[in-house]
Amino acid sequence: MANSKYEYVKKFEVDDKLPPHNWIVLRIDGCHFHRFSADHMFEKPNDENALNLMNICAVTMLEHFPDIVFAYGVTFILKETTEFYQRRASKILSLGVSYFTSVYVMKWKDFFPHKELREPPPFDGLKVICCYPRAKIVRDYLAWRQVDCHINNQYNTCFWMLVKSGKTEREAQESLKGTLAKDKNELLFQQFSVNYDKLPAMFRKGSCVYVDKVEETVKLDDSGNPVKRVRKKVTVGHFDIIGPKFWNEHPYILEEE
Repeated sequence: MANSKYEYVKKFEVDDKLPPHNWIVLRIDGCHFHRFSADHMFEKPNDENALNLMNICAVTMLEHFPDIVFAYGVTFILKETTEFYQRRASKILSLGVSYFTSVYVMKWKDFFPHKELREPPPFDGLKVICCYPRAKIVRDYLAWRQVDCHINNQYNTCFWMLVKSGKTEREAQESLKGTLAKDKNELLFQQFSVNYDKLPAMFRKGSCVYVDKVEETVKLDDSGNPVKRVRKKVTVGHFDIIGPKFWNEHPYILEEE
């Protein structure tokens, strides 16, 4: 279009370049995913295979896009100095969602070998956030997401236990209306002998995906002694990211320039 009379149309393009020196948060979300999970008969309240499929998609995202330094579930943190696609929000959003969705489809059979993928998985980019100029704010954002994970999982665990015990969904909702966390814990233990704190950490805490530094044996020397090197490896774990322990042990993840 250069040097043509039509070049003026470029003036109407929207500049969506995100400001520099801000951590970028890309949050992918399922669009009408309740229907998708019902159509594919996912286990309620948590389908371990479905969650592990999401985890491997997140791992692949970190392996493919090195500027992503951390993921919590399907929330991805890009380092503050990234120049990925010139920090253009639309490019980051569209490429992130399309790649994640493609991996989900390709990896489906690895986790559901006897279940056909009946329809395309509906993911969208819920938002790109660029207003986090400090790592402390990113940590607070991730803490908020983990608190939300706990609240939702505790409620859903109670809800589906009640439904499976014979209550209708409306009756289960009424039973849980106005209950506090301690009430839900007591309900699970008294009625179903379930200790909430003993449920798998992946359900209660969510999944963290990050690049870990691990020591691996690369060869043996002439004397037969192992020669070790520190290498980077994308790792999935289920940790408390609200407190300081995880971040103190992995300070390089949100290291500020």
